[in-house]
Amino acid sequence: MTKTRDHGGGLDAAMARWGGQRKDWVDLSTGINPHPYPIGQIPSHSWTALPDEAAFKSLETAARRFWNIPPQADILAAPGASALIAQMPSALSGQSVYIPPPTYNEHKAAFDEAGWNASDDADALVVVHPNNPDGHLWEASSLSAKQIIIDESFCDVAPDQSLIDLSRREGVIVLKSFGKFWGLAGLRLGFAIGDPDIIAKLRAKLGPWQISGPALEIGATALENFDWAEQTRAALSNSANRLDALMQNAGTTACGGTSLFRLYEVDDAAIWQNRLAEHHIWTRIFPYSKTWLRLGLPPSDRWAQLENAL
Repeated sequence: MTKTRDHGGGLDAAMARWGGQRKDWVDLSTGINPHPYPIGQIPSHSWTALPDEAAFKSLETAARRFWNIPPQADILAAPGASALIAQMPSALSGQSVYIPPPTYNEHKAAFDEAGWNASDDADALVVVHPNNPDGHLWEASSLSAKQIIIDESFCDVAPDQSLIDLSRREGVIVLKSFGKFWGLAGLRLGFAIGDPDIIAKLRAKLGPWQISGPALEIGATALENFDWAEQTRAALSNSANRLDALMQNAGTTACGGTSLFRLYEVDDAAIWQNRLAEHHIWTRIFPYSKTWLRLGLPPSDRWAQLENAL
């Protein structure tokens, strides 16, 4: 059985301890856009028919255009980036991996489960770009390994920083998540982009019809909406600045993040989390730091609850 790993979310446990119903809480423990892409009407055939090749092609074409994917790179849609992360060790060759900490822990968990060893001089390198939780951005020139996984789950807020051009290289895979920037985490849609040989192995692991009809429909439509993406980036940036001002006035120090989540230095992160939870504000702390507190962005109608809590 897979061990329980440290993540954001877990609002059920918070409600059990501090009371209230889900509607009373503001969940800032994740980096999910609080104003999701409006999905609109979903054609009935998306629910009732097996996804056809044309639907997959439509989604992949939209993804190539949106992310400016090099023609040499293959692309595979999957039921969430997490599903791809879990399969990556079996699609690569070697026995050792380097994953610079601290970062999103599912990568290490996947390689640990597959029996890989941690090593600085490794067969594979995994980086999260921008990094979760500190927002660190990697330089392409600093990434040297025979096989490289670049997790860009949070990079859609800063497309000019994307390392997608590296996906043309042999041994490179770039991962994309649809749950963060578009705010549709429940849709379970992610992408692996890069080396065709590695993509072929991942495709065989996932099998046919790996994406639901509604996910294909919503994903293709959203990826074609460049205006929504530009407006959303501006709105997220403004909200992140507002959050920084609030938290700094409350005595914290901003120390990184992205415009989907912000990281703060506090005197005691656990105490901060507990005190905010008393006001039904749920935040993110980390087992490897006693002073890091991470907050996502509240929806526009819940800022007052956070301000009052602070």
